[in-house]
Amino acid sequence: MSGNVKAHKKERRAERAVHPRRYQGWDGRSARGGRPSADGPDLTDQLVLGGHKFDSRLILGTGKFADSATMIAAIKASGARIITVALRRINIKMPSDDLLAPLLKLKNLTIMPNTSGARDAREAVKAARIARELSGSRFIKVEIHPNPQHLMPDPIETLEAAKILAKEGFLVMPYMPADPVLAKRLEDAGCVSVMPLGAAIGSGHGLATADLLKIIVRESRVPVIVDAGLRSPAEAAAAMEIGCAAVLVNSAIAVARDPVGMASAFAQAVAAGRAASLAGIMPRSDLAVPTSPLTSFLSKAGN
Repeated sequence: MSGNVKAHKKERRAERAVHPRRYQGWDGRSARGGRPSADGPDLTDQLVLGGHKFDSRLILGTGKFADSATMIAAIKASGARIITVALRRINIKMPSDDLLAPLLKLKNLTIMPNTSGARDAREAVKAARIARELSGSRFIKVEIHPNPQHLMPDPIETLEAAKILAKEGFLVMPYMPADPVLAKRLEDAGCVSVMPLGAAIGSGHGLATADLLKIIVRESRVPVIVDAGLRSPAEAAAAMEIGCAAVLVNSAIAVARDPVGMASAFAQAVAAGRAASLAGIMPRSDLAVPTSPLTSFLSKAGN
């Protein structure tokens, strides 16, 4: 074995000891609970949120679809088990504008209302309480963005709302800036996950916050779910590969030429990214590393 190969493997082992989550899956196990298998990593591991288990790591939003029929078809194609819907799109008095009714008809689906439109903690808490009464769901996606121009989540109001709702028994999943410090504060407040943005809502800029997401994943004790900004299935796979537990997608599917086909593509990408994360992605190296041992067999053969 060449000196370069030995040095590379030694460096890789040392880095794994310092940052074990980067290398989850080297031995067929997942840092989040996958089991070793004689046939390779366990790919049936479930997403666990507040004690509830889900067999899909793709979460869908319900805005921007051309009609309810397209939305339902996309949900079915995606295999998603958690769907988020804004309180303002729940209208039991006007069925034609109500997204909740058709969603409740689907089996094996968990509704996660969101507080989109809330400008501060007070409005978000009020919306969450109403949403729980209407949907019967304890899950709530806290979403507070006071400025409609950039729709960036308000970190201070988000943390305040999360503290209140967690104490009231909600399973809180906050949409947040990609801030590692805030992620830990939300975790300590009792949130069952954190949902940092990949990029601005609806921007399609992908994983613009990738470096910060890696820090959040490394330090978090709750599932990290990328929310907002994803444009393509490749970006969803990349989010899973860096260790995220799930992704939430809406615009990229809803505005696609074929939303149903795109929903299926995202489902496959999420599964592939998760499988790659469990299998253990090779580390980068600044040096070339030969795929075959460098030996002197050629010179020996000539003697």
